[in-house]
Amino acid sequence: MITATTPKGERRRQALVAAAAELLLEGGFDAVRHRSVATRADLPLASTTYYFESLEDLIARAVEFSGNAELDAMRRRVGEVSHRRRGAEATVDLVLDLLIGSDEGARGQLIARYERSVASARHPELREVQLRLRAQLDELLADVLRRSDRVVRPEQLRRLVAVVDGAVVAALSEVDPAPRRMARGALLEVIDIVAPATPQQADRFRALD
Repeated sequence: MITATTPKGERRRQALVAAAAELLLEGGFDAVRHRSVATRADLPLASTTYYFESLEDLIARAVEFSGNAELDAMRRRVGEVSHRRRGAEATVDLVLDLLIGSDEGARGQLIARYERSVASARHPELREVQLRLRAQLDELLADVLRRSDRVVRPEQLRRLVAVVDGAVVAALSEVDPAPRRMARGALLEVIDIVAPATPQQADRFRALD
């Protein structure tokens, strides 16, 4: 890749990354080709090889672009969360707001997200990007749990995400998919195990029973 050292070059490079990210969302990895990206960005075909070492490099940057956009939206949501005690249902709903969103119709975005995860198992350059994104996601989840007066155990964050991931993937294969509903039911069964109320909060919950 030739570094985009000028403002014009950087704008072109970012336009190609954004175009590739859009194609990933719309059609998956098969939709991202040099010509399709250049056409979407309204740039010459040669620009894709000028600014990126390979198609795989461009895809990795597009995955990072998409992941960072999702994380930015999550951060805004976390910033709106007040610090107060929350029961299992309220806590699960907050977690799902981050991991799935509130729109049951956002099926394409969910599919694209899980396609990125699966692809990273085969491609080292994608794996590095996914690991960076996952670390930031863990921080956001931990923040939400703390704001809900829940115990945060790093080793359990992956378990929490795995429960949601399994439910979502299963739901996406259904004729009438409802990933949030399925994930909510699965997470409600384990939330008090993987992220129990803090000792003080647990006493309060028992007092309310």
